Amino acid sequence: MLNLVLFGPPGAGKGTQSQKLIEKYGLIHLSTGDLLRSEITQGTELGLEAKKLMDHGILVPDEVVIGMISHKLDANRDAKGFIFDGFPRTVAQAEALDKLLESKNAPISVMIALEVNDDELEKRLLLRGKDSGRPDDANPEVIRKRIKEYNDKTAPVAGFYKNQNKFKSINGIGSVGEIFDGISNVIGSY
Repeated sequence: MLNLVLFGPPGAGKGTQSQKLIEKYGLIHLSTGDLLRSEITQGTELGLEAKKLMDHGILVPDEVVIGMISHKLDANRDAKGFIFDGFPRTVAQAEALDKLLESKNAPISVMIALEVNDDELEKRLLLRGKDSGRPDDANPEVIRKRIKEYNDKTAPVAGFYKNQNKFKSINGIGSVGEIFDGISNVIGSY
């Protein structure tokens, strides 16, 4: 089973690259953002609370996200593997994910980090916001807060996987194909 963490700040291209990985490797895309947005669309209590937090660029509590991930893993027991997109975002989440995956005998194979500078991220998110209708992609102040939140709380997760020799960095600026080739080269070594 190939389980990979596709890592990078908001707007780095994780969603775009995930689609290509799904097509090539038959993996299941597990985006915590998509799981949360599904809850929001359904109008669940979790979704309404998550929307309040997300609209202000604040992270949703770990235990809620881990529970959603566990349910998704259980619903797809025969999968070739999973792409974790947007999770883990903190070292505590990485530890919780490792514990969850260990209990299912399906550890993380590799973390692939898409590296993109902050100015490029803001441009990408504002552009995406014009099409997506997502309020968190349309407000430059919220975007900067999300990027700062990533830099302060999420970037340290890379060290967690570096300590396990599971971290690989890819330049996230370039054509979609060039970036995908870099990701595929990393996966080819597993």
